[in-house]
Amino acid sequence: MNDRKVWFLKVSDENGNSGIGEVAPIERLSPESPKDIPEELELVMSKIVDLDKPESESDVWEMAKKLAPKGFSSIRFGLEVALFDLLNGGSKTIFAKKLSKVRIPINGLVWMGAVDFMKKQIEEKLDEGYSCIKLKVGSLDFETEVGIIKNLRKLSDELVIRLDANGAFPTNEVLMKLKKLSAYNIHSIEQPILPMQPEAMQIVCAKSEIPIALDEELIWVNGERERLQLLQDLKPQYVVLKPTLHGGFSSVKNWIDLAEIQGVNWWITSYLESNVGLNAIAQFASLYENDEYHGLGTGNLFHNNIISPIQIEDGFFKYAKSSTWGDVGL
Repeated sequence: MNDRKVWFLKVSDENGNSGIGEVAPIERLSPESPKDIPEELELVMSKIVDLDKPESESDVWEMAKKLAPKGFSSIRFGLEVALFDLLNGGSKTIFAKKLSKVRIPINGLVWMGAVDFMKKQIEEKLDEGYSCIKLKVGSLDFETEVGIIKNLRKLSDELVIRLDANGAFPTNEVLMKLKKLSAYNIHSIEQPILPMQPEAMQIVCAKSEIPIALDEELIWVNGERERLQLLQDLKPQYVVLKPTLHGGFSSVKNWIDLAEIQGVNWWITSYLESNVGLNAIAQFASLYENDEYHGLGTGNLFHNNIISPIQIEDGFFKYAKSSTWGDVGL
């Protein structure tokens, strides 16, 4: 990906207060296609003009549910963010009471690529003070990737190492590969095999010597009963939650509740949103007492991101003392 298409929603009241939200699906990864977004947003706009401004948190949840077209997770997310922003006076304070108190541990993400490219990224993340490194795996020769991980582990016994395979390992090789990787004290691996193979994934979760985190596996699982069944059947150690991808914050709240009931740990990651969406996701994550490292460091990938007080420092997501925000052009 060399660019990222997003839509910004601006919701205003009669007094001129406005809230800004972000709609950011990704082609072939999201359940909805970006090409269908403009038409659906036109329908949302035609409906919202007749509604009263939300006056409470419950009003926001209900209004977003009413307005968002079924199956358009990214629009649901964008509406929730815009309406919460409006509810709170348009200050970009979506959930947090005080931005100065938001301080969230995050992982340093190392993208797939040539060996030298990955080594360079690892060096940069360690120099930047990250205590948790997340490596994308599955695109290089397996032995080459093992070598990279082995050398990373040699640098520190304390470093938290996460892996993300994005479904890259064949089902007939996955347990062998996970066994070999387990020698390097791996915290977890996301989606080692492709989703929608419940019997195979159940075996992987049960027999893997590395804790399993489900990611893409969650995309098409929407009903509460269906979600609970998935957690009970597969018994993963972790679930990875993306509000843009999994039905907005209300849907992620449901995933968290079900996961905690089942004793499944979780963390939240961004979905390559701009700073508008990233801001809301981080504030939502800050509502929970969760010691896991979240995936909120993607804002620095963009050359033309929205100006914001978001800072990444020493492996933590936080806000600068200045609350200056740039214009999104609406």
